[in-house]
Amino acid sequence: MIRYSIKDLERITGIKAHTIRIWEKRYGIVEPSRTVTNIRYYSDEDLRHLMNVAILNKYGYKISNIQGMSSDEISKSVIDLSQQDVDNEHLVDNLVMSMIEMDEKKFDKIISSSIIKHGFEYTFENILFRFLEKAGMLWQTGGVYPAQEHFISQLIRQKLILAIDSQNEQRPNNKTFLLFLPENEYHELGLLYLNFLIRKQGHTVVYLGQNVPLVNLKNVFSGHQIDFLLTSIASNLPEENIVEIVQELNSLYGDKQILIGGHCFHGNAVTFPPNFTLFKNIPDFIEFLNTL
Repeated sequence: MIRYSIKDLERITGIKAHTIRIWEKRYGIVEPSRTVTNIRYYSDEDLRHLMNVAILNKYGYKISNIQGMSSDEISKSVIDLSQQDVDNEHLVDNLVMSMIEMDEKKFDKIISSSIIKHGFEYTFENILFRFLEKAGMLWQTGGVYPAQEHFISQLIRQKLILAIDSQNEQRPNNKTFLLFLPENEYHELGLLYLNFLIRKQGHTVVYLGQNVPLVNLKNVFSGHQIDFLLTSIASNLPEENIVEIVQELNSLYGDKQILIGGHCFHGNAVTFPPNFTLFKNIPDFIEFLNTL
């Protein structure tokens, strides 16, 4: 069991520590435990309960009314909210809850409802991307533990693979993209989504996945006519490491068209060779695809 401080709860739920203390004293919403040295801490169950309370409060439920609800009634009300036409931030909060609780059914219900209402691309770009950003911040600050992150990542990966498998049509004169992540890069979900977008446009993908030594890409060219190399780096690498990757790619494949993007390029002043194209975000990449 993870022990959370009140600052942890503030960071994860977005509720100010002062407000949490008021809810404790006035309404008994949560009741912290104490260590042998009298330091207050909160359990996983406290966190789940407080997040549910915060969601209901955000959408008009008074704390005084929530106080009289059972845990089951609170959970049911939160699930009911997710079926309504509410804003994306609420869905993101519910996805965080499904990750913390490791609740596959809750995750699936939220995502499936959004896909039915808005479509796969809207759901991924406006809900799941925002959720992944929040989950990443929580993981980095210790708000969630690795098993929870791996659990939710695999569920999202399954959704992406199903969407990719449904794209079977290829258009005439299509292009072939070689997709990969460089060594020590394991954040594959963004690359899988790019795989989906490319196939949806009727192009061919050779997908190598994560942690690929750059020199190994040469083996692909003997059996495939590759039009574009595509990689996306989500890790927050130091600028010198990013420059090394760009230089190695250019040294090995300076005669190829290389597409590159990812969070690591935000705020970095990396100079790219002429055969490189940097895409800053998903709309940027879709705009590129539309030119082919």
